[in-house]
Amino acid sequence: MADSDDKIHVAMFPWLAFGHMMPWLELAKLFAAKGHKISFISTPRNIDRLPKPPADVSSTLHFVKLPLPQVEGLPPDAEATIDLPANKVQYLKIALDKVQEPFAKVLESLNPDWIFYDFAQYWTGPIAAQLGIKSTYFSICIAAMVAFLGPPSPLIDGDDYRKKPEDFTIPPKWVSFQTTVAYKYYDIMNTFDCVEDDASGVNDLKRWGLCLQSCDFIAVRSSFEIEPEWLQVLETIHEKPVFPVGQLPPVEYELEEKNSDAWSSMKKWLDMQEKSSVVYVAFGSEAKPSQAQLTELALGLELSGLPFFWVLRTRRGITDTDLIELPPGFEERTKGQGVVCTTWAPQLMILAHESIAGFLTHSGWSSVVEALTFQKALILLTFYSDQGINARVLEEKKIGYSIPRNELDGSFTRDSVAESLRLVMVSEEGKMYRDKAKEMSSLFGDRDRQGKYVDNILIYLKSHRPVKKAK
Repeated sequence: MADSDDKIHVAMFPWLAFGHMMPWLELAKLFAAKGHKISFISTPRNIDRLPKPPADVSSTLHFVKLPLPQVEGLPPDAEATIDLPANKVQYLKIALDKVQEPFAKVLESLNPDWIFYDFAQYWTGPIAAQLGIKSTYFSICIAAMVAFLGPPSPLIDGDDYRKKPEDFTIPPKWVSFQTTVAYKYYDIMNTFDCVEDDASGVNDLKRWGLCLQSCDFIAVRSSFEIEPEWLQVLETIHEKPVFPVGQLPPVEYELEEKNSDAWSSMKKWLDMQEKSSVVYVAFGSEAKPSQAQLTELALGLELSGLPFFWVLRTRRGITDTDLIELPPGFEERTKGQGVVCTTWAPQLMILAHESIAGFLTHSGWSSVVEALTFQKALILLTFYSDQGINARVLEEKKIGYSIPRNELDGSFTRDSVAESLRLVMVSEEGKMYRDKAKEMSSLFGDRDRQGKYVDNILIYLKSHRPVKKAK
């Protein structure tokens, strides 16, 4: 616990996506556990949906509700990306951009030493500077992804030398070392809309560029043990301090769900499976396979013969009309082999179960961290955004294996799904991935190591906090 003269006040303002808010909340809890005051800013409904923090930080971690205005195109009660199909997220950004004035008033009243902000809130840095508050751009994307984006000016001005999707399939010119980390053509095609203007008038790349330009320093979800070379690239191209905050492994608290009927029935099925035999399949709260992809995935799982536990999200928000369906007869045929869960499922508890051996994942970094914390081998199937870069880093370091796909359209077959699962889960050839998952758990799940990253960043925050004028 910090003594009273040594405490700082940090405000945190993540993007309105649970894939962002959850790791941000982990970092907030780590700061708060050391006695520092944290003001966690989000919308009312999002705050109500976040897990309650443990009792030991309840006096130092405070939630601040910032209501969103209603805007045309945004359904009522939609306050996070999980509530919306992908094409409606642009309206969430419009609503967020309209809270600049109320946000400035909230920030002025809180008067923190530092504000951590996310990629969408490009206007936060300048507002903080006007109020004499230091700012940090905190990226939940790994260092390789932020480095791949490049320096701010081309992002802001739109004059990046990379104009065509294929330009992103090779490492950028500011990377001086040999690497295979770059997008596959199909990944960049699924992500390329972030360079195009949406209804908000400010595309994602410009938002990133403005955030990176206006902050006092950059914090990134990374660690020297995994990405030393990419952290160095970031410091070189941004010419400002870059701090890895560690991998932010989730702390599993005694959750109410452990006693819920839903978890009891899941656990009962998992308990009946052999140790290290089941493949867990889940693609996060937002990635949704196409109907063609879903069909091949399902038939590939069936063909593999492996027991599986599949958490399947068939729609994104209540306004998503593009429903996807399992192949006819699939659930009946695989009744003895696996389970398909289309409702809530506690990922941490499933991954912690001894029957789970591997994780077929979209390569979202939170899922990667959770899997490696529990020593689960990784089979990768990317969909969009930073997932392609994450997958290349994992492949290059022999931490994960990607399902082979058509290089242009990203299609894959049931045979490639079945063969990939068997390779990573049971074959001698894939033993390296199972061994690597065990080896990586000491990096990704090490609480002491994580604590040192937090201590390191707190030293900087304390020594560089602004001098507050007496009121």
